[in-house]
Amino acid sequence: MTALGVPQLSLVVLVGVSGSGKTSFAAQHFGPFEVISSDFCRGLVADDVNDQSATKDAFEVLEFIVGKRLAAGRLTVVDATNVQPDARRKLVELARSFDVLPVAIVLDVPEKVCVARNAVRADRMFGAEVVRRQRDQLRRSMRGLAREGFRKVHVLDGVDAVEEATIVRERLLTDFRDVTGPFDIIGDIHGCRGELESLLTSLAYRIVRDDRGRPVDAAHPDGRTAVFVGDLVDRGPDSPGVLRLAMGMVAAGHARAVPGNHENKLIKALRGRQVQVSHGLAETLAQLAEEPPEFRKEVEVFCDSLVSHLVLDGGRLVVAHAGVKESYQGRASGRVRSFALYGDTTGETDEFGLPVRLPWANDYRGRAMVVYGHTPTPEVQWVNNTLCLDTGCVFGGKLTALRYPEKEIVEVPAEREWYAPARPFLVPAEMAPVRADDDLSIGDVMGRSVVQTQWHGRISVREENAAGALEVMSRFALDPHWLLHLPPTMAPTSTSARGDLLEHPDEAFASYRSDGVSALICQEKHMGSRAVVLLCRDEVVARERFRAVPGETGVIHTRTGRSFFGHDLTEELLARLREAVTTTGIWNELDADWLLLDCELMPWSAKAEDLLRNQYAPVGAAARAVLPVAVSALEQAEARGLELGDLLSRTRSRRVNADDYAAAYRRYVWPTDGLEGLRLAPFQVLASGSRTSGHAGSTHAGSTYAGSTYAGSTYYARDHAWHLALIDRLIAVAPDLLQTTRRLLVDASDPESTAAGVRWWEELTAAGGEGMVVKPLANLTRLGRNLAQPGIKVRGREYLRIIYGPDYTESENLARLRERGIGHKRSMALREYALGLESLDRVAVGEPLWRVHEAVFAVLALESEPIDPRL
Repeated sequence: MTALGVPQLSLVVLVGVSGSGKTSFAAQHFGPFEVISSDFCRGLVADDVNDQSATKDAFEVLEFIVGKRLAAGRLTVVDATNVQPDARRKLVELARSFDVLPVAIVLDVPEKVCVARNAVRADRMFGAEVVRRQRDQLRRSMRGLAREGFRKVHVLDGVDAVEEATIVRERLLTDFRDVTGPFDIIGDIHGCRGELESLLTSLAYRIVRDDRGRPVDAAHPDGRTAVFVGDLVDRGPDSPGVLRLAMGMVAAGHARAVPGNHENKLIKALRGRQVQVSHGLAETLAQLAEEPPEFRKEVEVFCDSLVSHLVLDGGRLVVAHAGVKESYQGRASGRVRSFALYGDTTGETDEFGLPVRLPWANDYRGRAMVVYGHTPTPEVQWVNNTLCLDTGCVFGGKLTALRYPEKEIVEVPAEREWYAPARPFLVPAEMAPVRADDDLSIGDVMGRSVVQTQWHGRISVREENAAGALEVMSRFALDPHWLLHLPPTMAPTSTSARGDLLEHPDEAFASYRSDGVSALICQEKHMGSRAVVLLCRDEVVARERFRAVPGETGVIHTRTGRSFFGHDLTEELLARLREAVTTTGIWNELDADWLLLDCELMPWSAKAEDLLRNQYAPVGAAARAVLPVAVSALEQAEARGLELGDLLSRTRSRRVNADDYAAAYRRYVWPTDGLEGLRLAPFQVLASGSRTSGHAGSTHAGSTYAGSTYAGSTYYARDHAWHLALIDRLIAVAPDLLQTTRRLLVDASDPESTAAGVRWWEELTAAGGEGMVVKPLANLTRLGRNLAQPGIKVRGREYLRIIYGPDYTESENLARLRERGIGHKRSMALREYALGLESLDRVAVGEPLWRVHEAVFAVLALESEPIDPRL
């Protein structure tokens, strides 16, 4: 039995004449979707697998499908004769374009066998001369398949060989996804053995020495694995010593390594090839000349054995010397290796004679964390989930390691400047182009982008949506230091089929029940505007943490980041709220110096007075002015005996609808004077922070602002009962300002409980209320790999009259509205919810402001998606 090795990601090209058994072989050894047949593609375009006139179109389809599969990282098998060099050349080029390995499997079956097989097949209309011609073409090209670019060539000689063959899927050389760490990833060493020993010691590795005192291995007592990002050699004082230690660690299983461009050049020099002896290579060759030939050979073999990059920890971590963009990760080709060794360059050189490198990391949006070196920087800096660890040790900087998955940086200073850099490396701090933590860049939000979230994976933001959000944020939003979070839109319930109702609680309960979520809380939907309140304990906290100007202690902003009020009224409201928090002891209870609250601000007219005056009121006024006159005229016409059909009854109905419409929106309007008349209904504590250590929140970490270190916490893991109980204490001491959120617990699996929920909703809406929001009691709820909707709104019949117009309850209008699509709105609600959680998490762990705003801005951008705003 012959085992044929096939890389897990490759393009397998079956080569053989008609009748050699390629289709049967493919069906036996590969999955039904892995095999793309030229005959099948002919059938797709011509309804006839033997229509040779359709061959060109069929192969265009075949190549398109193959390209899509390879782009997705799926092994693909081409079932065609492929006996002609031109046909194979196109497939090899296709494999290279997607950086996968082309493999040829040749079925060399005797001509007479192929002729006999074709003779008994009714769909084969050609004679032996076709088989003979194909076999001649095959024979002429078999020896040259490797030269054509196939990385592996398997020849099955005869029928028995074909029948006895087995396929062994081989792991790619870069694939170490099963290796999960933990790791200590070490930046460019460049022959600085002393600093390497110091760094390993700082990382708690125990160094092993030979009888001459030279380090030959290092092991971590907790089983951690070191990973070297390449450029072990050149420029420094002891490249052989670094190699001896690194090679020993790799051989003992205590380390892994990828090659750097300096190792690549060293291999060529050790093999006697012509290379330019520059950038420290001369020093390395001189140092190796003092070593025995056996050691130099070991160095050559070791450096040659290193693969371009390593994909580790289930694909969550990638290590390469110069980095590797997402489309190259886990791929194998010359250009992948070149990128991993040298990065993305223009082919030009700068005034220092160094290559001009393109900042590939600025455009990186991959899911995997990429850790690399190659380009020395005075300080490490995260850029789009990538980290460069080359901190220029050989140039007098530092030798740096990243502890993964902890994301902790460990550094040791260089003993001295061992090699003068061509380009100035350590520049005065005031001249260094360092991006401050809170600096925002238009490049962060321009164009299409992807935000990686913990709870919902990758979320895309379209370019056109980003442009709209940028205008809103730049023209109307608060100072970005205050904008930590934008709340998500709310998902609507499924459309009801009951009588004259468009929405009903039963559909919301059924939705959660089908998801396996039974413990629910129904919360009164307030007649106001969604508001986010960021409250600081005092001006000192506001200044230190949020860079507030004198007199600012917080903000109250809308879902689009706009302030509700001017400075004076904002501060007056915050002062009252701060007094309530202080009186209840919540500052100390949460160990907090600032709080972020999700609220509803009432009345609606406090924010939307212009909308009410210019949109809703004119419609109501016009209808109530015109329709009574129209009814009177129609009644007079009917009295004179004119045939009106149903016109009079419809107009009377419209008059009643107009009265109901005006009554509906007037419930959201009442006069206010300063704080008098304003009502604030907090219903969730989003996050908090303090200058002390973490506390009972779900996450906490340190971040430094203006010299003070703050810890942050989030509370989405606390159930809604906890949130509302905490807020009820605030309401008890400030009942003239704060309003409670009425609530009812419902068990979605209990018919009596859901019936009680329906009755409660009917009572709320009958009294003029807007409706309710149904939420999982547990708050954040996972459904396997997905999130449950954080809330489903169920609005009342009369409130929907404001949204859909006075006459929406007419039967023909209801029939049309019942066809409304809610899927896109629900999808957007989940995406915005995940982005909101992400912004809170990033605040809590102390990420820079620009990282927080990546998620905040994405919420605002999603609001520009073309979705019916009435949903």
